[in-house]
Amino acid sequence: MSIKTYDWIVVGGGITGTALAYELARQDFRVLLLDKDATLQNATRYSYGGLAYWSGTSQLTRQLCQEGIACHRHLSEELEADTQFRELDLLLTIDTEDDPEATARSYAQFAISPQLLSVEEACEREPLLNRGAIAGAIRFPHGHIHPAKTTQAYSNAFRRAGGEIQVAEVVKLQPRGDHRIESVKTTDGTYYAANTVVCAGGFSRSLLQATGVDLPLYFTHAELIETPPLDLKLRTLLMPADMQRVALESQASTPELDPLWDEPGHKLAPPILDPGATQFCDAHLCFGQLSRVLTNPYASIDAAASEAAIRKGVGKVLPALEDVPGTWHRCLIAFSRNSLPVVGALSNVAGIYVFSGFTNTLLFAPPLAKRFASWAAGQGDEVIAQLSPTG
Repeated sequence: MSIKTYDWIVVGGGITGTALAYELARQDFRVLLLDKDATLQNATRYSYGGLAYWSGTSQLTRQLCQEGIACHRHLSEELEADTQFRELDLLLTIDTEDDPEATARSYAQFAISPQLLSVEEACEREPLLNRGAIAGAIRFPHGHIHPAKTTQAYSNAFRRAGGEIQVAEVVKLQPRGDHRIESVKTTDGTYYAANTVVCAGGFSRSLLQATGVDLPLYFTHAELIETPPLDLKLRTLLMPADMQRVALESQASTPELDPLWDEPGHKLAPPILDPGATQFCDAHLCFGQLSRVLTNPYASIDAAASEAAIRKGVGKVLPALEDVPGTWHRCLIAFSRNSLPVVGALSNVAGIYVFSGFTNTLLFAPPLAKRFASWAAGQGDEVIAQLSPTG
């Protein structure tokens, strides 16, 4: 019996994997998408849905921001499904202990200039805010989608383009003797392909490492609360202006800590809480976010204590959310050392590629998936070259 071989196997069914699988199929490649869950249970599932197209600070990131928001404005039409794209104000709340003017100046390097709001102006835009807990807010124009619906839209469009999906957990990327990956072993069988691309988010590091590939890819354990549809109305997407997550990622990805990342059981930094919230078109909310740097992707976490900390932190800024019904969730969020995604071929093992480590994932994944697929079809691409792990 002949063995079916694909041109590409895509490992990971979040928005990075489904977007890339779809774009590869549009280039007439034979593509198989593998994911361990039949329904979305990863970082895409529990993201806020924000599209920070204002946040470019370099020529590269400004270009990706422009391409990303252009993609999203037409994505529902292209995928023949509603991604629930909309324009939504982002308010970055300023703590009472911080200087509003100085905080606003710290955002001056971004592609779109920030608008500093007084306490009164911020509460006018977002009536659920606790005016006693803020010294003002910074406003940016922001895009917003439903991440799960967008990912499902990509998945359905991928199938229509001839792609195949299998629900199975990837156990190993299997090399041949000449340092080439030729198959992917899963819990229900082995699949063969000329090329395999890892889009496994926070699990990318361990999956690649088991194949003998060391890349500066890391992950945090992110925790939030998801509610059922609620009667209250949150008009904006809220996050703190002083985002502790940025410093956490920088602290946890220093080269001297790399050996510890290879050993489960380490806590590389204290946990941080960035109180934020968003409401979706169906009126359900996600709010959090508590982040931990634990080197074991399956580390045990005290869910009750985490939920209480999130509710207390978010409740300080948004009192109406502190006691609403909701369920605590956690997921892994991948990041890289330089806050840019790692995209492209690997130098020491043939047939394997990476598409992971995203920051601003929902915005950057669609344009980079298009670029990667064109690059895979033989077209040169300067952006992919800049993000390549061999660069």
